[in-house]
Amino acid sequence: MAASGDSDHVARILSDYRTAAIDARLRATLEFLEKLVIAPDAMTPEDARRAVTAGVSKQALREAAYVAFVFGVMDRLADAFGFEPETGKELVWTARILLRLGYGVGSVPG
Repeated sequence: MAASGDSDHVARILSDYRTAAIDARLRATLEFLEKLVIAPDAMTPEDARRAVTAGVSKQALREAAYVAFVFGVMDRLADAFGFEPETGKELVWTARILLRLGYGVGSVPG
């Protein structure tokens, strides 16, 4: 949480993104992702249009959906195999690498 430099702000966003002081594009993206994860059968093109109208590019929305998809798969695999979350030094080490090199460092090009 401290990666943003304001852990209290991050905590408020995680607690309730609807009332947190965030950009309208981020709020629209989070609304889209929430519905995509919680009620995917209820998704319609209008959900994407609302986000685009709020200023989210189609590419950004697509990439956010990809991240949500990968996170969902990884979360289910971690549960299935009983992975334990990193703590302490390992967590700090991983965070530093991701902040310095970016999340793309662990992705396959293309």
